[in-house]
Amino acid sequence: MSLPPVLARDQVHRRLQAIFPIGTPHRNYCTRELAASTIFTALYIGAIEGSEIFLGPKHVYRMTDKQAARTDDTSRNRYASNILRAGFQPSGRRWYSDNTREPIRDETLREGLVATGAVIERAGVPTTSSKPRYALSTSFAALFEPALTTGTRFEAAVGIWQTNSLNPGALARIALIRQGAVVGGSSVLVTYPNGETRRMAVGPSTPITKAVIEVFAPRYLKNPAVLLLSESANKLVDRDDKLARSIGLTIAIDKNLPDAILVDLGPEHPLLVFVEAVATDGPVNDRRKSALEKLAASAGFSLQHTAFVTAYLDRSGAAFKKTVDTLAWGSYAWFVSEPDGLVELSIQKGSLK
Repeated sequence: MSLPPVLARDQVHRRLQAIFPIGTPHRNYCTRELAASTIFTALYIGAIEGSEIFLGPKHVYRMTDKQAARTDDTSRNRYASNILRAGFQPSGRRWYSDNTREPIRDETLREGLVATGAVIERAGVPTTSSKPRYALSTSFAALFEPALTTGTRFEAAVGIWQTNSLNPGALARIALIRQGAVVGGSSVLVTYPNGETRRMAVGPSTPITKAVIEVFAPRYLKNPAVLLLSESANKLVDRDDKLARSIGLTIAIDKNLPDAILVDLGPEHPLLVFVEAVATDGPVNDRRKSALEKLAASAGFSLQHTAFVTAYLDRSGAAFKKTVDTLAWGSYAWFVSEPDGLVELSIQKGSLK
């Protein structure tokens, strides 16, 4: 297919300073070199709204100067598809290391370019999927046409885009859609024990998390409350952060952040329950349990008043079979398909009774 002309990365970087004025939310995420690299690569592979071509972080961090210099359509199309193959690496020195994946995805894209409407996300792709999902919006991509030289024409085009995309109403609408406040097929409504509702983005673990809140919590806790509900696209919302801090929990957005934190207010001393919803991987293993124990201890919860649960769809499923041998001793396993059963992994001394 015919691809759009590309603008050199340093020129993309210069234009970004004018496109995103001071005061733009997360301006640094939108104007730094990493953002220029992301936009250049999106243009390079043709990931523009309506093209059905989408960008993933791997396209960006595996790009090289040698590859970027090959601007014929054949080279660009090959790069777009080949980079997704395991082990493929274009010639030349890579722009970034693999661990730049998170800053590209979480900061440059989600918090920066997606939040301002410069980049759109592919509908229907689960939040945990590794499939490419990003594309430049048509109007934003037009600001990087090489023929649109800096000067009056460029400033006029930028002004129109800013008026349409960076006004408070437009930014509010984008934020509401991303947080699931707008009803659509890409979100699921979860009802808390107290009747409060929250919309979650659709993903492989979403049905499990929903069941944890709506089925597990009222079944196993006397007076359940949801302290935190996390998901890939929205790790920690302000409501949950404030509630957690009110009982002394300081939650960091890192690899140890659980999918849900429940609390049972029924006992004289509340019970803190950490839950991982596993569709493929990520159970409460020994390392995860140890990290969560430290988090609980920092808020004054002893191990006696803390529980750890890994939730699955079914115990005959691949996820449970894959991870059962890594589940931490002293934790529980629960299955959506068998809600009345709870597996306890305990170390017993003495004989069976």
